[in-house]
Parts: sequence; C-alpha cells; structure tokens
Amino acid sequence: MYAVFESGSKQHRVSEGQIIKLEKLEKGIGDVVEFDKVLLVSSEKGIKIGKPFLDGSKVLAEVVAQARHPKIQILKFRRRKHHMKHQGHRQYYTAVKVTGIQS
Repeated sequence: MYAVFESGSKQHRVSEGQIIKLEKLEKGIGDVVEFDKVLLVSSEKGIKIGKPFLDGSKVLAEVVAQARHPKIQILKFRRRKHHMKHQGHRQYYTAVKVTGIQS
C-alpha cells in the first residue's frame, strides 16, 4: 500500500514505515503530523485518484528529526572580469516516519 501526498508544494510517494525528508515543518520531535492533501492511494482493493485531492484520505506521520542538509557550494564566476564569488547553503528539513495511510 502506498500513497502520494503534497507537502511544501512537492509531491511525495510513501508507504508505511518509510522515513522521508520534507521541507521544514514547525513541529517538535515526536509530534504527529497529518497530511490531508492526498492525491493518490494504492491498496489491494485498487487505485483511488483524486481530482485533485481525495476526500477523507490522510497520511499520518511522526516527526523523527529537525536538521539541515549537507552544505552545497555555490560559485559565481565572470570570465576575464576578475570577479568570483563563493557562497554556501544548508537547507533545513524535517524527517518524518509514516505511521499510517487512511483511505
């Protein structure tokens, strides 16, 4: 059984027990998060597709961690102009473990 839901303007395909990294959510570790923007649910009975979302379907998850991704290096360079700029970025994320899918 799996589901596709929307969080942070991105779509995620998950199944029960899976840990995924989402854009930062203002929740504490151990809190239960409920995603109600479910686009698709697949089970033994068949596939349900929403238009755009399914009514009454939810993905339940528990917050596991609040952390930051590894640093990425950004280099801006202008040839023949003696211009080079270094920059780094670390994006915040929330790791959640999917505990249940209600269809």
